[in-house]
Amino acid sequence: MAQRTSGNLPSDTVPNPRNNVNAVTTRSGKVREQVPPEAKQSRTTLTPIHREEMVTPILVEEHIAIEKEEELVVQKGEPLPKPEIQLPFPQRLRREENEKQFGKFLDIFKKLQINIPFAEALEQMPTYAKFMKDILSKKRKIGGEKVMLTEECSAILQRKLPPKLKDPGSFSIPCAIGNRTFGKALCDLGASVSLMPLSIYKKLGIGKVKDTQLMLQFADRSMKHPYGVVEDVLVKVDKFIFPVDFVVLDMEEDNDIPLILGRPFLATGRAMIDVADGTLTLKVNEETVTFKILKA
Repeated sequence: MAQRTSGNLPSDTVPNPRNNVNAVTTRSGKVREQVPPEAKQSRTTLTPIHREEMVTPILVEEHIAIEKEEELVVQKGEPLPKPEIQLPFPQRLRREENEKQFGKFLDIFKKLQINIPFAEALEQMPTYAKFMKDILSKKRKIGGEKVMLTEECSAILQRKLPPKLKDPGSFSIPCAIGNRTFGKALCDLGASVSLMPLSIYKKLGIGKVKDTQLMLQFADRSMKHPYGVVEDVLVKVDKFIFPVDFVVLDMEEDNDIPLILGRPFLATGRAMIDVADGTLTLKVNEETVTFKILKA
């Protein structure tokens, strides 16, 4: 530039003595500074690589890959195990199993019977729960325990049960009124009066019938007004004679048992009935008469 005269252009191209100027401008208008030559050299510096060191690991990797491919080829013929499918909510199945076990427990629990009042059972429930826990933990044993009994319980258990007997039949005795004899007169502890049919009263022709306001109630709860009452009728039983008041009732005569002797007659004769032996004993003063039911 110093050799060129002012106002004249050089005829030949003159190289720039200051070398090239490089500038980088981004779209945003920022200008990047020039990287110093030392930094360029550090970036472009490459470490030498020896080919012998790289060849060996590549061969090893290829060998391992070949072995893996052979293993895969061999295992293709074998059936693959079925994958285990895990349920998303396993707690639900556990809950169902617990519900089944609880249902079985309820079935067994419902078969248990308690012979005590329900209120008392509820009061003693905490104690019973503790006992149940002791039994399950084997702290207590169900069998082999001693139980103290009272004298009454011990006496009942030590006695043998009596034999079961059948019905011995009705208690009836032979009797006579006037000139007429009756083979069977029923001795009825359930009757409060002695009863005589109206037809028998007319045949006997004994005494006068007195009017009465008495109403008779029978076993079927029916009510009936009697014909009247005959007092102090002499009834002969074996060697004894008893005065009896009969209520005369208009009813059909029973040929088998025409008369009913109630509790007043049995009290007068001091009757003692042994149902097991089938005997009826009448007592006057110190004398007694015993009748066998089957023979009466």
